Amino acid sequence: MIQVYIAKNNGFCKGVENAVNTARKIAGEGVYILGELIHNDCVVKELELMGAKTRDSLEEIPDNSTVIIRSHGVSSDVYNKLTAKNCKIVDCTCGFVKRTQKIVQEKSADGYAVIIVGEKEHPEVVGLQGWASGSVFVTAGDDINYSLLNAEKVCIVAQTTFSYQKFVDFLEKFDKKAFKTVEIFNTICYTTKGRQDEAVVLSKKCDCIVVLGSAKSSNTRKLFELCKENCKNVFLMDSVNPSEIKKLVSFKKLGIVSGASTPPEQAMEVFFSMEKHTEAEVIVMNEEAEVKSEVAEVSAVVEDAASAAVTMEEAVAKMDEKQTKFRKGQKITATISSATDEGLAVYISNTKKEILLPKEEINCESYDKAVYSAKVGEEIIVKIVGLNPVQLSEKAIAKDLEDEKLVAEIADGNKEFSVTIDGFNKGGLIGHYAGFEVFVPSSQIRIGFVKDLEKYVGKTLRVKAEKIENGRRKQIVASQRVILEAEKAVKDAERAAKEEEFFGAVSVGDIIKGTAVRFASFGAFIDVAGIDCLAHISDLSWTGCNSAADVLEIGKEYEFKVLKCDKETKKVSLGYKQLQPRPWDLVPGKYMVGDVVKGKVVRIVPFGAFVELEKGIDGLVHVSQISHEWLENPTSALKVGEEVEAKIIAIDHEKEKITLSIKAMTPAPEAPAKPKREEATEEGSEKPARKPRKPRNEGDDGEMREWKEGGDGGVSIAELLANSNK
Repeated sequence: MIQVYIAKNNGFCKGVENAVNTARKIAGEGVYILGELIHNDCVVKELELMGAKTRDSLEEIPDNSTVIIRSHGVSSDVYNKLTAKNCKIVDCTCGFVKRTQKIVQEKSADGYAVIIVGEKEHPEVVGLQGWASGSVFVTAGDDINYSLLNAEKVCIVAQTTFSYQKFVDFLEKFDKKAFKTVEIFNTICYTTKGRQDEAVVLSKKCDCIVVLGSAKSSNTRKLFELCKENCKNVFLMDSVNPSEIKKLVSFKKLGIVSGASTPPEQAMEVFFSMEKHTEAEVIVMNEEAEVKSEVAEVSAVVEDAASAAVTMEEAVAKMDEKQTKFRKGQKITATISSATDEGLAVYISNTKKEILLPKEEINCESYDKAVYSAKVGEEIIVKIVGLNPVQLSEKAIAKDLEDEKLVAEIADGNKEFSVTIDGFNKGGLIGHYAGFEVFVPSSQIRIGFVKDLEKYVGKTLRVKAEKIENGRRKQIVASQRVILEAEKAVKDAERAAKEEEFFGAVSVGDIIKGTAVRFASFGAFIDVAGIDCLAHISDLSWTGCNSAADVLEIGKEYEFKVLKCDKETKKVSLGYKQLQPRPWDLVPGKYMVGDVVKGKVVRIVPFGAFVELEKGIDGLVHVSQISHEWLENPTSALKVGEEVEAKIIAIDHEKEKITLSIKAMTPAPEAPAKPKREEATEEGSEKPARKPRKPRNEGDDGEMREWKEGGDGGVSIAELLANSNK
């Protein structure tokens, strides 16, 4: 039994998926891609067939065209040049790359020397350098020459697909003391980190690893290198190679990881190929690895380095803040001492001077100095909203009351509310709702394990309250997982019901309608009533096709015939060609004996030549029907690829064969006059010996070849196939 473990993070990453989907939507005449969209030959060829042309330089792109910027991003200068060429720009730059570009641009403008940790020739790194207005230095994680960084302030970023461990190693040996200020940004994409962690775990667990993706892909190569450190048998596969697949079936535990530019269909290709070459049961375990990464956390290194960026003024301000007797968020009682045009002067017990409560922070519809002058001496409740100097607000008190009502509504944990994440710590995510801090533990973010918390910053989660602290510390402990689990249970039930209904109604031989949703090298995936079915490429056309795109169109509905229906594995195989007319079905009304036809010689065998009349229909010209002259071999008169004209001399519809004659197109030469036979010979002389008769040649079909005028030399479909396979 072969156990197959699939990494949780597989298929396209979000940035690549967005770029590919966008390109597929707009591909057509006048659309160009600046550089290879992704490192995957199948996808690149697909887009080329759809009309999107890939160009490596701006000079190759015509003016007034539509230009797709790939997920790697480009320099700011490229945008300017495309605008000058009056091109429409479709920007598919990955969000993580855009974030890094912004950091480089802003820090460089602030006088920072920028260090990019990554591969110097990688398109992303080349583009990042173009966003720096000052000094910029690229390193692959090796030691750097500090004298080249002629600056007091240094900013460090990483290529989004760079090795997480190498970035950590670089930060640990970087000499922070050589500069006055060092700012470090962990810009490695969270999916890259997740894939690398899973690769480490699976390569230790399995005795064989398949890394799916192109060797041109940076993140794919890093996955391959990580796996090689822990596993002896690692295969890098861009596409299914039968010889490689045969090697895989000898292992007991097989792990599959894929690069961010690898379509998820390629993993299925591996399964189909393995099933073809082995009778062993393949257990697909979509295991969410309990990834306890052995890669050191970068956060501690970043925190240590970032501490150098704290100025003396900020440190003094923090000391002053600790010394004050007020704290932000504190509610206190204040006495109105006077009313001015700016607001109310209030006195707080044990303070040496009055504090202004601005009129904008007074809880009233319209501030009237005269009205409040009459209230001098009265007490009001205010909230401290700022320090150094102390800032007060009465409106904040009213808002707190409203917030408390909102919190009371969710206190029982049954009502869902939304929270935007603005930070995280080692235990989970942090956001705010109704004046309360919201803490979402790592285990409650989603169904399954979450390692990279940073990716959730800026995102909005739907949560339910698990616990509320309404004392000095206002905190809500919340969970999104309970919502997702409830929704999953509903979806699973709906899907189970849909599958039960579908497989209960569908049988082999049924004609059903389905929509083509995606293509793979081995066929097309068809959506039938929400159920994924497969139409293998061999079942799409009677005459064969190189790609599913040659026959079907994404998003279009077609009729299919159910060829296989496995209710246990929930797999359905469909056929499209089975509902289309076979080429021979059209012969009766199209070709007749005596017709003159044109065709191309496609095969030559010892007993004749096969001529393709149209796709899927061949005719046989027997060697005796090629020329009026005797031919030892058809190749002396014909060659493959030659266009010929011939007459149909026989059609056998039952056996599906057409017999042609080329010599029938030319008149037969006149036979030479026969010499008179001598009546007698000289006395005593012997009768001249008869010349031996020319032997008949034995053809490949096992019969003696002979010249017979009017013979059709026909051959059956079985004979054609037998000889074509020799």
